[in-house]
Amino acid sequence: MSNKKIVFSGVQPSGNLHLGNYLGALKNFVSLQKEMECIYCVVDLHAITVFQDPKLLSNNILETTASFLASGLDPTKSIIFNQSSVSGHAELAWILNCVSRVGWLNRMTQFKDKAGSDKEKASVGLYIYPNLMAADILLYKATHVPVGADQKQHLELSRDIAQKFNNDFKCPGFFPLPDPLILKNISRVMSLRDGTKKMSKSEESDYSRINLKDSPDDIIKKIKKAKSDSEPIPENLKSLEKKPEALNILNIYSEISKNNLESVLKEMAGKEYSYVKKKLSDLLINEICPIGEKIKKLMNDRAYLMEILKKGNEKAKIKSDENLKNIREKVGLI
Repeated sequence: MSNKKIVFSGVQPSGNLHLGNYLGALKNFVSLQKEMECIYCVVDLHAITVFQDPKLLSNNILETTASFLASGLDPTKSIIFNQSSVSGHAELAWILNCVSRVGWLNRMTQFKDKAGSDKEKASVGLYIYPNLMAADILLYKATHVPVGADQKQHLELSRDIAQKFNNDFKCPGFFPLPDPLILKNISRVMSLRDGTKKMSKSEESDYSRINLKDSPDDIIKKIKKAKSDSEPIPENLKSLEKKPEALNILNIYSEISKNNLESVLKEMAGKEYSYVKKKLSDLLINEICPIGEKIKKLMNDRAYLMEILKKGNEKAKIKSDENLKNIREKVGLI
């Protein structure tokens, strides 16, 4: 088995990526491409586990690609492509559907969260999409996957499926067991309206998130209206444990200013939250607005984005075809 480190990660084309996507994923992707072989995918097959407007989906695939590039991903260093253009993802997903166990999928908490109270009406795709995620990773024999806490269970399933395949077909080490890459200094970015919920595009209020395409005025208004606390900023972290909105503001400031939370509290202790919000707005405008401008510029050159995806698709297909040929031989398919 090769000792080469290969990173795979995917982002759903939901459109209008936000600060949580940037701090939790995109910024990390850019750092990783300097150290390892990286494969970054717009996972459009995952997106259709719930109904998507076809025209909107096509646009969102390109906008997610533009967001990758605007955030600093380099198509000469990383493979950037969309999932549905490489048929090996769907083919391996079916093979892994036959390796994975129903009991394993029944334990996946995200399906229960996303399907809600009436899971009988959820698509089969939503139920088995962790197997597709495993296929995404194993198709390239990825060794490392950047994941948030909410995806860690799915990565553990990918490891279980890889191990079972290796055992069933008597090929020890054929699939590496992918390791999670969770940066210790990256905390989950929460909603600006409810500090107990992750920042999300699905939340109704646009004031709950900072979008990558927001204008300086948008950012100032949203941060000003973000929930915090009426008391001054405390000196220690323990005092913030029961104040999730206040903690979220300080966490975001910590990430954007590149200072740990303890240093931020030392700097801000005793001050009102309006003070840190003003400083945070300035930092966000400096970091996020240039990315938003690049996204808008790239979206005006769709031919360029299509060319980036085409080249990435070709590179991904070379790797996936080679691996899929070996997988088919292990399974006995001719």
